Amino acid sequence: MAPAYVPQIALYRQWLEETRRLSFGSFEDMRQWSVRDLDGFWRSIWDYYDLQSPTPFSAVLAERRMPGAVWFPGASVNYARQVFRHVEAAHAAGQPAIVSAGENGKLAETSWPELKRKAAAMALHLRAQGVKPGDRVAAYLPNVPETVVAFLATASIGAIWSVCAPDMAAPAVIDRFKQIEPTVLIACDAVTYAGRRHDRSGVIDELRRSLPTVEHVILHGDAVAGASSSGVLLSDILAMTGAAIDAFEPDWLPFDHPLWIVYSSGTTGLPKPIVHGHGGIIVVALPLLGLHNDIGCSHHQNSLGERYHWYSSTGWIMWNSQVGGLLNGTTCCIFDGSPAGSKDKPDWTTLWRFVAESKSTFFGAGAAFFASCAKAEIDLAAAGDLSHLRCLGSTGSPLSADTQAWFNRRFAALSEINCSTAQSDIWWANISGGTDFAGAFIGGNRELPQTPGAMQCRALGAAVEAFNDQGKPVIDEVGELVCTEPMPSMPLRFWNDTGDARYRASYFETFPDNFDGSGRGPVWRHGDWLKVNPDGSCVIFGRSDATINRHGLRMGTSELYSAIEALPEVLDSLVVDLEYLGRDSYMPLFVVLREGVALDAGMKAKIREAVEAGLSRRFVPDEIFAVAEIPRTLSGKKQELPIKKLLLGQPVDKVINRDAMANPGCLDWYLDFAAMHLKRTAGAA
Repeated sequence: MAPAYVPQIALYRQWLEETRRLSFGSFEDMRQWSVRDLDGFWRSIWDYYDLQSPTPFSAVLAERRMPGAVWFPGASVNYARQVFRHVEAAHAAGQPAIVSAGENGKLAETSWPELKRKAAAMALHLRAQGVKPGDRVAAYLPNVPETVVAFLATASIGAIWSVCAPDMAAPAVIDRFKQIEPTVLIACDAVTYAGRRHDRSGVIDELRRSLPTVEHVILHGDAVAGASSSGVLLSDILAMTGAAIDAFEPDWLPFDHPLWIVYSSGTTGLPKPIVHGHGGIIVVALPLLGLHNDIGCSHHQNSLGERYHWYSSTGWIMWNSQVGGLLNGTTCCIFDGSPAGSKDKPDWTTLWRFVAESKSTFFGAGAAFFASCAKAEIDLAAAGDLSHLRCLGSTGSPLSADTQAWFNRRFAALSEINCSTAQSDIWWANISGGTDFAGAFIGGNRELPQTPGAMQCRALGAAVEAFNDQGKPVIDEVGELVCTEPMPSMPLRFWNDTGDARYRASYFETFPDNFDGSGRGPVWRHGDWLKVNPDGSCVIFGRSDATINRHGLRMGTSELYSAIEALPEVLDSLVVDLEYLGRDSYMPLFVVLREGVALDAGMKAKIREAVEAGLSRRFVPDEIFAVAEIPRTLSGKKQELPIKKLLLGQPVDKVINRDAMANPGCLDWYLDFAAMHLKRTAGAA
C-alpha cells in the first residue's frame, strides 16, 4: 500500500525544523518570518530546491530597496539548465515532460530526453545565426510543445524570449515587438481555434515589413519545405541530431540576466515591455507552484505521476507559469485551442475531457472559464475519467463564491462514483498576482481551511498588505493591495525605459519615498482592492482604479458582478461609476443577455432586486443597457477603466487601444453611447 500523500508545504515545514531549527505555531507565523527575514527565507528556498551555481553568491539580498533590489549577486544560473536537471530521473521513472493536445483531441507526449535534444538543436541553430546573449528572440506561436522548446533554447544561450499569441492582430504584435528590436522571429503560418483554421501568413508578412531588426525567420506550421525565401522550417531544425547536440549544455548566466520580456495589457498607450531575470523567476516559481499550488515533482515518490495543466494562451502570463512546472520536474499538460470547442456548437466540457485524457492532477484556468461552465450546467461525469484530479486553480479575475460552491457540489457527487477522497472536498488554489512580477501575491495552502469566494493566504515571501487612504495596513477592511518588501521576480526594468521612469510611475507613484513621513522607501501599489480577513484569508474586489464609490461606500466591481451574473438570464456584465464635481455620480450597467431574453421592465427589476439583495440598495445601477458584448483585453479582463474614461469625455485614442482588445468590433457601440451620454450631461450641467 502506497504511503499517504504529504502536502508540499508540510514537507518544507518539516525541512525547516530539521535544517534551520525553525518551528511556527501557524502558517501566518511562518509567513511573517518569510517577509521579515528575507535573507533567511529566500536562502531556504535556494537550499530546499537544491539550486546550483558554479560561482558563490556574496549575499542573498545585497540591496533591499524597491525598485532596484539586488538578489544573489555572484550566483550563476540558467532557467533551461534547471529544467534539464530532471531529464534522467524523470525519464527513468517513466514520466513525460509534456502531454499536449489541440482541438482534434489527439494526445501526444514529449519525453524529457526529446525535450532536451530539440532545445539543444534549436539553441545551436540560433547560435549559428549569430544570436548572442542579450539578443531578443520574438515568437508568434500557439500553445504547443514547439513553443516550449523554442523558449528553452533561447534561454539556454542567454538570448531574451518574448512571445505573442497568434490570435493577436498584426498591429498589436508590432506594438510589442517593435519596442524590443528582435533579431529573430519565429512564427506560425496558421492557427486553429474554435473549429476554424485561421491563416497567419499575412501577419508574418506584416511583421517582417515592420520589424527591420529581424535578420532570421523561422516558420512553424504548414509552410512548404524548401521554401528558403520564406524562412527556415522549425520542424527541420528540431529534427536534427548529432554529437554537438548530444553534448550541448545551457550557458551559466548571472542571476539577474534577462530571461523574457512580457507585456502589460496595453489598454492605454503602448504596452509596457517588462523584463524579468533568470534567477528571480526560478526562485519565485518553485515555491509558488510547489508550496502554494501543491504541485510536486513527477518523479518523486510522494507526488509520482504529477501532471500540471493550466489552460492558457501564449499571450497570458499563465503560459509562463505553466512552463514553470518543468523547473521542478513536473509533467506539463498543455492544450491549444478554444476551451469551449467549436464556435458553432459550444461545448464547455472540451477542456475537462483533456484533463481526463491527460490524467491531469492539477487543473487551473481563468475564473471566467469556471463561471461559463457553471452557467452551461456541464455534466462533469460525461467528460471522462477525472479520478486523477485532486486540485483546481483559478486566477485572472475574482472567482465568485457561487461558482466555487457549484463545482464543490459537483465534485462531491463525482467522488462517490470514482471513490476519490480528494474530490469529496475538492481543494482550490485560487491565486492573485500578475504579469508585472510573474508570480502571485495571494494563493492557496493545502493545509488551511477553504471558504468559497476567498483566497486562503498571502504567499510566503510576499509582504502584502491592504492599505487605507493614509497608507496604513488594515484588517477586515477593503484597501489598496500593496507589497512593502521586494521579491526576486519583480521586474529588472522595462525595456528602453530611461531612468526607470515608466517603471516607477506604474507601481511606486501612489506610495513614493517617505509617503507616510517615516522615512521608508517607496511601496509597490498593485492596482487591486484587497481585504485581508482576520483569519488571514483574502478577497480581491477588482481593480482599484475602476472602483464603485456610492454614497461614501466604496466597493470593487466583482461583488456586483457576482450578484448580477448569478441570474441565469445574464451571460456577462460591466459596470462603471462616474463621479463628477458638484453632481451626483452616475453608474450605468451593461449586460449581455441570453438569446431570446429581452431587457424589458421585468428583467430590469430582476437585476435591480439581485443587486439590492446581494449587496445594498446603494449599488443599484442608475440605468441598465443591453449590449452584444462586454469589451475585454486580449487576456480576458473587462475593460472597465477605458469605458469609464470614455464616458467622462476623454478622447478614445488616449484611453483605449483597439489592437489590445479581444473584441474590438464591440467598441463602436460604446463610442456612440459615450457621445450621447456626454451630450446629455452637457445639457444638464
